[in-house]
Amino acid sequence: MIHSQSQETSVVVVGSAAYDSIATPIGNKTDLLGGSAIYFSISSSYFTHVGIVAVVGKDFLKKHITLLQTHGINTEGLEIKTGKSFRWSGVYSTEDINTRTTLETNLNVFSDFSPILNPEYRNSPFLFLANIDPDLQSNVLSQMKKRPKMVALDTMNYWISSKNQSLKRILEKIDVVLMDEGEIRDLSKEANLTKAAQHVMNLGPSTVVIKRGEHGVLLFHGKSIFSAPSLPIDQVIDPTGAGDSFAGGFIGYLAATKDLGFDGLKRATVLGSVMGSFAVESFGPDKISTITHVDIEKRFRILSDISYFEPLNEKESIPISLS
Repeated sequence: MIHSQSQETSVVVVGSAAYDSIATPIGNKTDLLGGSAIYFSISSSYFTHVGIVAVVGKDFLKKHITLLQTHGINTEGLEIKTGKSFRWSGVYSTEDINTRTTLETNLNVFSDFSPILNPEYRNSPFLFLANIDPDLQSNVLSQMKKRPKMVALDTMNYWISSKNQSLKRILEKIDVVLMDEGEIRDLSKEANLTKAAQHVMNLGPSTVVIKRGEHGVLLFHGKSIFSAPSLPIDQVIDPTGAGDSFAGGFIGYLAATKDLGFDGLKRATVLGSVMGSFAVESFGPDKISTITHVDIEKRFRILSDISYFEPLNEKESIPISLS
């Protein structure tokens, strides 16, 4: 199941690299390594060779660049500018760990982020447009030398409300969109998730992935639907990077196997859930950056086991009471 990395960059991620200060019911931590491109690239690096495109300030620690490089991540696209790195702080609810309140956002050098792909990245067969301005996402896609085999995109409520038309324009050009329940309901104006997914597929993507936190993931691909559970975790410490870690596992698996059919998408969804389960078990990316392929495969099998049941064969039927 797990494939070794090739030397060519097969997946490019364009997103944020940041320092986070986080409060959860477990405790408080400051200046944690974070950002969508960081979590995605570390997660995806277990399956394929990843190139990161992001911007950081002079305060970005050398040890964090070394961490990425240790995972075989190509950091040529990590721009270091004069100024401070993007910083975010937030607090998670004691009643619902999936609910958070942003306390402060300082974009700093990220405020004028203008991603430029190098020649190698422009030929990458897989592109992940992490949660950034939809106009920047469109600009990045236009830089590709040829249409990638798969273009996936993440977004959030802010862009749905403030750049709705720009978001819809980029959705016309991509293959996969990953959103949570609130985001897809906002975009589609549909409360029912099946109707919401169909609405979004009508905008362009052939595949819609709805992340539902502890309630698992819904995958829609054409007329086909797949539901994957989340892995039960004894203690969620910090859910900040779960969604991007999911995306890293999802895209990384597809890039490694080249299996873009529905069966491949289903396995990628389960693997994404596995990677998300590691991300929530520590503050920042500490846990997900120190796991092994054995750890990943063990959880993949556990998740497969808890969601498997023996289907009816052709001669069987469901018992019906005649009373």
